[in-house]
Order: sequence, then structure tokens, then C-alpha cells
Amino acid sequence: MPAGFPDFRLGSVLATSFTATLTERRGDAVERIPTPQRLVDWLAVNGLAVESCTTTQLELARDLRESIHAAATAAATQDPLPASAVRTINECSIRGRAAAVLTPEGNRRWQLGSASGVEDALGVIAADAISIIAGERDGKLALCASPTCRAAFFDTSQSRTRRWCDMNTCGNRQKKARFNANQRKSAGSF
Repeated sequence: MPAGFPDFRLGSVLATSFTATLTERRGDAVERIPTPQRLVDWLAVNGLAVESCTTTQLELARDLRESIHAAATAAATQDPLPASAVRTINECSIRGRAAAVLTPEGNRRWQLGSASGVEDALGVIAADAISIIAGERDGKLALCASPTCRAAFFDTSQSRTRRWCDMNTCGNRQKKARFNANQRKSAGSF
């Protein structure tokens, strides 16, 4: 990754990984795709390589990202899905052209054609969002327990009780804060 930009947070679910290109939504927000080239980089890392991206396409991507986050948050909290978010996700899904291909390991992977653009890659992300929000995949949508993060993530743990979007960031930060608070409390009781 080029110096000067925050690292991408990558997960195993494309749609929620895409929403993680904006983190710490309730704290000091971190934009991980601040330029069109960073979107190209993120798409390539996620198997959706495109040649280039315009500022307009970056804005479309951010609209999709926020729509997925809004719809996933509503689904996780069992609230009605926001109509504008549903509209944006559906429009992106319809607009995209990609093929599902089977890997030798028996997994599905999306493949863009040689002339594909950002809209096609966003169509794949939108289709992935539709499958998890509609409940078609084994797992459940949840929100990170970190009060500054609140990222939507897809919990595929056996018990479906995962609390953090990423144990290495939010989970460790919360555990460390709890440990420090307990240490201060113990030091004050002597």
C-alpha cells in the first residue's frame, strides 16, 4: 500500500469489508479510500481489478458504501431498511456486469470482463450486500460493540455472538481500556 494512506481493513465478506473503507464512524472517522486511485487499489486487493477510477465513480462508490452500511445497520438492529439505501444498492447491482465463476477449490468468485469498469465492480459489491442483508448466507449481521466504531460486520462464528468487527483493532482496544480501568480501580482500593 502506498505510504501516507491508512491500511485497508480486509475481511472475508466483500460488502462489509467495503463498508470498512470508512472506519471509526462515531469517533475520528478514517477514510481509507480518499482518492480515486485508492478505490482502484482496494478493488484490486479484493479481486475486482479495474483500470482507472474518476472522481464521479469514487462518489458513486462512497454512496454505495454508505447505503450498504445503512441497510446492514438496519438489518442488524431489525429496523426497516432505508428506502434510499435499498434504491442505491439495487441500482448499483443492476448496473454492474460480472460473472460468478467456480474456483478449483469449489468456491464462487466474481470475475470482471477485460473491459469492466468501476460500476461493474460496484455491482458485485452490491450483489454481495443483497445476499447478506436478505439473509441468504449462513451468518448474521451485527454491529461492532466499540462505541466509536459501530461498523456493520457479518458474524459467521459458530455461536453468532461475536462483538467486534475486528479483534485486532476494536476488540483489543476495548480489552485494553477495560484492563486499564480495572488496574486504576485496583490501585485506588489500597
